[in-house]
Amino acid sequence: MKELTRAEEQIMQIIWRLGRAFVKDIVEDFPEPKPAYNTVSTIVRILEKKGVVSHKAYGNTHEYFPLITKDEYKKKFMKSFLRRYFGGSFPEMVSFFAGDRDLSLQELEEIRRRLNEEIDSQKRDKK
Repeated sequence: MKELTRAEEQIMQIIWRLGRAFVKDIVEDFPEPKPAYNTVSTIVRILEKKGVVSHKAYGNTHEYFPLITKDEYKKKFMKSFLRRYFGGSFPEMVSFFAGDRDLSLQELEEIRRRLNEEIDSQKRDKK
């Protein structure tokens, strides 16, 4: 699957949230200033060519729905992001963000708590 552009991701967020949507529904869901109907229609057709959206036709109107879940896309996107920016190293990425001075102590502790939960879960699975 090809990575989505920012505009494609915005539209996918709406489709994931709505589940099924006509182009007019997608346009209505955008904040002001809303994009043009034709722009959204073009992007939705690109998403269809990329294999992430399909449609059901009702005469000349099409109702679009996702072919992949948001979690499936996040997983693929994050693997690609990790590979491009951190050489595929998750510890390198975590270290980068942990060293970011914009993270509060509370945020760092939340990260540690989640990592500890995952460590405990994997230890239990190995038993």
